[in-house]
Amino acid sequence: MAEALQVDLVSPEKVIFSGEANMVITRTAGGGGEIAFQAGHAPFLGALVENHTRIFLTDGTIQDVAVHRGFIEVSGNPTRVSILSDVAELAVDIDVDRAKEALERHELTLKTETVEANVADAVAGKARAQARLTTTGTGFTA
Repeated sequence: MAEALQVDLVSPEKVIFSGEANMVITRTAGGGGEIAFQAGHAPFLGALVENHTRIFLTDGTIQDVAVHRGFIEVSGNPTRVSILSDVAELAVDIDVDRAKEALERHELTLKTETVEANVADAVAGKARAQARLTTTGTGFTA
């Protein structure tokens, strides 16, 4: 059996998840795609983008999380993965209907808006909605 790593997912308000896992898969900034961490991983520090993060628990289940930017740090022996995010949501806590409505609203804004600040807000909002829907397994249309 693979060695476990300690995973802590925290926001400024609370600890969202803390437990042992075999692997964490998330997405970092820079367009390099997803990255996976297992016990023994080299130290790492990265910026996170909106994404569906998966925490593969030692009991064989997967904790699905929508992470809306933040940082990830991998350190220590035993290995510890710390995810720091202003906003992160467990899949079970996501309101799918609300996320779908937000996605539609932001897509409409992107089709009609010309003010740069409003376009930037809609791009960010669309990314958050897509992360929520992907995390819940609902999917989305691009």
